[in-house]
Parts: sequence; structure tokens; C-alpha cells
Amino acid sequence: QVQLVESGGGLVQPGGSLRLSCVVSGDISRILTMGWYRQAPGKQREPIAVVASTRPTDYNDSVKGRFTSSRDYVKNTIDLQMNSLKPEDTAVYYCYSLIENRLFQRDIYWGQGTQVTVSS
Repeated sequence: QVQLVESGGGLVQPGGSLRLSCVVSGDISRILTMGWYRQAPGKQREPIAVVASTRPTDYNDSVKGRFTSSRDYVKNTIDLQMNSLKPEDTAVYYCYSLIENRLFQRDIYWGQGTQVTVSS
């Protein structure tokens, strides 16, 4: 059993900052990638950041220069620092992880989602 638990999020004014965190626990042999998606009302879920140990972090063009994601490979956590937030950043944010278990089976797991609302 694998769990991803998110924290952070909330209401912030335009131009403000928020930090999201996600911790992974459970039957984990290897975490291959971690990252963040978001889903705005009436829109499809879209990738925001993908963090892998073998290449630089990939960011959605809409958040480049404003969002930064970092992993702690010991604690199995990932953070998303969001600066200069805009109303169009309003969405439910999900962390995810591609995980390999002790049987070498790979699967993608998702956090429960956390609401970020940018509004004055």
C-alpha cells in the first residue's frame, strides 16, 4: 500500500506565494519520478512539474520562473513553491509519484489534492 499525503494550499491574493508539500509512504522499493499536476474547474488535469533524478526538472511553460519544485530523496517528499501567483493558477493541485515496489511492479500514485485559490 502506498500513500501520498499533501499539505499546504489555501487562499492567497494575486502576487502572493504558497508552498505545497507531499510525503510518500508505504511499500516502496524505488521512487522513479515525482511531480505535480493541477486541475482547474472545467479543464483537464495538466502537468506542472516533473522531478526526476536523471534530468533537470520539467515545468509547464505557464509556471516557469514562478514555481519551483524540489525533492528530498531521503524523506521521500516533494515541495512546490509557488510565487507571483495569478488568478489563473486557481486549481486543485495533485502530487503524484511513479513507484516501483519490491516485486519490481511500477505504478502511478496520486495525492488527495489540495485547493489553491488566487483571488483578491
